[in-house]
Amino acid sequence: MRPRTSVAGVSELLKVRKYVTNCEDVLAEGGTSIPGGRTVRKAVGAAVIANPFAGVHGADLAPLEAIGAEISGLLAERALAALGVDASAVTAYGKGAIVGVAGEIEHAAALLHPRFGAPVRKVVIKGDDIIPSTKKVAGPGAQITLPITHKDDIWSFDEMDAIDVSVADAPRPDEILVCVVLATGGRPFARTRKPG
Repeated sequence: MRPRTSVAGVSELLKVRKYVTNCEDVLAEGGTSIPGGRTVRKAVGAAVIANPFAGVHGADLAPLEAIGAEISGLLAERALAALGVDASAVTAYGKGAIVGVAGEIEHAAALLHPRFGAPVRKVVIKGDDIIPSTKKVAGPGAQITLPITHKDDIWSFDEMDAIDVSVADAPRPDEILVCVVLATGGRPFARTRKPG
């Protein structure tokens, strides 16, 4: 099954029910303001999409890989716009998906792994390291914690973080909630160092 491009520029395989974009600015932690006017900001671009393999197990998942390649860049662009910064200011990223209960965890793997990363890296202008991910099968309103690591140095401790995402009415059994998080600034008071 090869995706055909529709007039809107989105393939016929990708069926989006809704986009959800969220931006979080951390100004203080533990009652202490972040010094020096530094901004700690995380933005999530998420989409609720149809799962073409809901109720179908053992199928060739190449179409989900193609959907992953298509949706990831769109979500990264939405997250970047929410951050309100130049792409060069993005220091960290992550991704995740919740598959509705008529699907299987492998549907999230096909969506997130083989082809998802390159379009995200194109949006953030680099990304030498892996995009950390998490996935699960759950129902509407389920929460997923997206891991965040430095886009060019996975061992940079300051950026190791996370953000929680949930959408009240998603995913329905035949849907997938797919997310990209982009971040700037690292943790507010990062001071944990590598041994050595």
